[in-house]
Amino acid sequence: MKASNVINGTYGRVWVDGELWAEVDSFEAKVTVTYEDVNFAGDGATHKKGTGWTGEGSMTIKKIYSRVQRAMADNVRKGMYPRLEIVGKVQDPDAFGAERVALHDVTVNEFMLMKFEQKTIGNEEIPFAFSDYEMIDTIAPQ
Repeated sequence: MKASNVINGTYGRVWVDGELWAEVDSFEAKVTVTYEDVNFAGDGATHKKGTGWTGEGSMTIKKIYSRVQRAMADNVRKGMYPRLEIVGKVQDPDAFGAERVALHDVTVNEFMLMKFEQKTIGNEEIPFAFSDYEMIDTIAPQ
């Protein structure tokens, strides 16, 4: 192993509904598995039975456009809650390959109507949830 093979997030990209969002600073999507405890007579251990999962994530973007507000603000006021498709990819040319995931049925949990602070570059955090995903590319040992 060499340090140069560690993925550098600078090469990460995000597409939302097929549109590249080049202003994304950070991106995270994770799955949390839900378990219930299972106990058996004569066994002191507590075993686990998987009962489902939850997909959640967030991204932080530089404030350049009103992307999220355009997609969400008017619709939410009308009682409509848009569903998005997000693809995240990181491909460092010095590493062993690319990692890419597609998130389906993405719902935005909250969005900022407006935020600013003097002498501070604008950004916004976008937390989201998803109910399906697909690992398109993974990095395997060489």
